[in-house]
Amino acid sequence: MTLDRDKLFSLFKYAIYALLTLNVYLFFAEEWAAAAYRFEDGVALADIIQGFAASIDTAAWVVLLLMFEVETVLTDERLGRRTRLALHALRALCYLVIVYAFYGYLSKLLFLFAAAPLPDVQDLCRLVGGDWVYTVDLDEYAPLTAANCAQFSSAGTFYQLQGLNAAVDPAGLSAITRLAWVDVINSGVWLIVVFLLEFDVRLQEKDRLEGFALRASTAAKYVLYSILLLAAIYWGVMGDFVDFWDAFLWLVAFFFIEMNVVEWRQESEAEVPAGAHSTGDSFI
Repeated sequence: MTLDRDKLFSLFKYAIYALLTLNVYLFFAEEWAAAAYRFEDGVALADIIQGFAASIDTAAWVVLLLMFEVETVLTDERLGRRTRLALHALRALCYLVIVYAFYGYLSKLLFLFAAAPLPDVQDLCRLVGGDWVYTVDLDEYAPLTAANCAQFSSAGTFYQLQGLNAAVDPAGLSAITRLAWVDVINSGVWLIVVFLLEFDVRLQEKDRLEGFALRASTAAKYVLYSILLLAAIYWGVMGDFVDFWDAFLWLVAFFFIEMNVVEWRQESEAEVPAGAHSTGDSFI
């Protein structure tokens, strides 16, 4: 019975990993299509993080989870000191990439703030024939044609995204900006969550995850996970399925991470024979 439960748990966990890995491709496909409009002369090295923030961010998080998985499934003896140090170095690199991705989300938000009013354009159809596109979403643009221009917007004023022949009406710009804000907040909150989790693990390794430290960490996570859940709900309501699906999967993944930390703490508090060592899923 226990064996079947463990197998189902592992199967579900690795299915989550596989789906999160698939999301890297989904984000890349979205951002690659948008890059054709945003970076007509090609994506410069300095623009990569702005153009592919979601792809890079998700890839780094997946690698980070896999590194934790290797460290917790294998014992210290099987890993070896050099291998463990290499894993810690790779984790540190993932953290740097995640912080860099946060900068990418912030850059996208600032890019929207730079949008300027289009003078003398009261009808979107006036832009047809000038290689203009309409900004459907931050990562989605549609070429303006005589057949579709009237369908995108009937507003009397429009904005142009900085450096692009990309138009958007005030309502569309406001909606896209709100989504960009959610991206920034979501990325920042996840950074705080993972740093808190690292803090918990380091304290637990020293058998000091108790008392005020435990209560403060738990209270903070309730707030942080609530914010992340609200972000996921907002993406779902706005019809952004890929972002909603990705957020949902990460919340499920970290729910199991938190459960494993709780189980790890309970096992440490129980009387364990000297020399015993758990090689199961103690963290992920």
